[in-house]
Amino acid sequence: MCVFPDSPGGNAAIKSEKKTEGNSFFSWLLVLALLGAWLSVGVMWFDLVDYNSVVGNIFFYPCSMKGALGGVYDADGDGDFDVEDAKVLLGEWNLLVYVAFFLHYIKCIYISNAVVNSFTAKKKKPKLLNKFDKTIKSEINAAEKLRKKGKIEESLHAFEALVQKFPQSPRCRYGKAQAEDDLAEKMRSNEMLLKAVNSYREVAELPDVPHDLIKATLKRRADRQQFLGRTRGSLATLEKLVQIFPEDVSLKNDLGVAHLLLGDNKSAKRIYEEVLARAPHDGFAKVHYGFILKSENKIAESIPYLREGLETGEPGTDDGRFYFHLGDALQRTGDKSAYDWYEAGHRRGHFASVWQRSLYNVPGLRAQPWWTAEETGYTVLVKMLERNWLTIRDEALSVLDGTSGQFSPEDENLRETGDWGQFTLWQQGRKVADSCRHVPKTCGLLERYPEATSCKRGQIKFSVMQVGTHVWPHTGPTNCRLRMHLGLVIPSKGCRIRCTNQTRSWEEGKVLIFDDSFEHEVWQEAESYRLIFIVDVWHPELTQLQRQTLSPI
Repeated sequence: MCVFPDSPGGNAAIKSEKKTEGNSFFSWLLVLALLGAWLSVGVMWFDLVDYNSVVGNIFFYPCSMKGALGGVYDADGDGDFDVEDAKVLLGEWNLLVYVAFFLHYIKCIYISNAVVNSFTAKKKKPKLLNKFDKTIKSEINAAEKLRKKGKIEESLHAFEALVQKFPQSPRCRYGKAQAEDDLAEKMRSNEMLLKAVNSYREVAELPDVPHDLIKATLKRRADRQQFLGRTRGSLATLEKLVQIFPEDVSLKNDLGVAHLLLGDNKSAKRIYEEVLARAPHDGFAKVHYGFILKSENKIAESIPYLREGLETGEPGTDDGRFYFHLGDALQRTGDKSAYDWYEAGHRRGHFASVWQRSLYNVPGLRAQPWWTAEETGYTVLVKMLERNWLTIRDEALSVLDGTSGQFSPEDENLRETGDWGQFTLWQQGRKVADSCRHVPKTCGLLERYPEATSCKRGQIKFSVMQVGTHVWPHTGPTNCRLRMHLGLVIPSKGCRIRCTNQTRSWEEGKVLIFDDSFEHEVWQEAESYRLIFIVDVWHPELTQLQRQTLSPI
């Protein structure tokens, strides 16, 4: 019988299983205790025990059984547990004493194994001190103690003094770099962080630097360079790391990411191919390689890499983007398990729901696929658009010129079939002046509505879709906006849009409002083109401060 753990049947099954385990343990304990009692009889009658070995074994166990037993079974009063005491101990007929001894014995074995396991499982501590630094370890530790206590300025002064005193000490200079790094975080200072980046470089350039220290230093330097937006500098640092430690697959994985951040997918792909040739089960390399394949529109090829990489659960694989792209690839191949992966992404906290899969979100915002003008609070804007729809349509038609190609093709790889063009007036809250020169009346109308023109996470644009176009199910990048569609040229039938499980059609002169962070899909099966005006607006529950400080998308 299969039951979910949260169901009543599941809980009963678990309780029953625990009860059975408890009864089984008690039964075995009773059997062992009885056997022990009879064994003690045999010991006394037939003199079966080497008492010296008993004492020796007690000395062996790490929980100091000798000390624990000495106070109770010091039969001869000599303050020690010896052969004579062992005879008394093993000669006791009291069953409870035997059981207690047995349980203590088991406990000692358990603790002994736990101690051994803890040592074997413990991660190897990196060696950061060379021979010279070991001779000044106490001074280094004193400065480091200040840093760990949060006394960053004092720590920095201490390490600076050590660097002056011991300029060839890698560990002293590394401590200085760490203190500068911490101080930059405290001060929110890019200038101080640059000092740390330079200090990290100086550490790696010193002679006799332990390998573990070189690795720690350059990895942190690459990370801080990336934080500062110095992506090419970070790439160069990672390339140096890979040269020094060619067998470290994790460094190659980091190098691949650096190439991706620079938009150099070709180099990243080559690196991940090298990693997978050496470590074919590396989950981090698999998800990134799958991501690259999908960006090349190799949909079917990308699926096994994304899926197997996620299934490893390795660090760096549990990322919403990989769940997003695996689900999308599965959808495009008609595989309904896509929603299983979306559900998994939701459970992992990457998606607000199976339907709402945007990745750049503000938590707590009202979430629903379709909205009315009244619910948005933007009724004045909606009424203006509907009142002036003919003016907006006429200006759109004036630039809709098939021969000159005023409308740019959709370039996000969202179309399965057909043609879909756009003419953008505002992008990320910035006016596109060249476009507005072609449609001055439309842009003039919008200027008075900052909920639209200042929306850094949206666009204002015309959208034309030709006959035979199908747009794959997809979601927008953020829950911080709502999307308005004003119908301009709408065929009588054949054009529809689905958002979650609700499908609607456009009307000329009317505004549809939906949250495009929810899954939506479009079909254009009419006999002529469809033309609409798209106006993105801030989600109405965002504060003015949030609207000002959120990063553009």
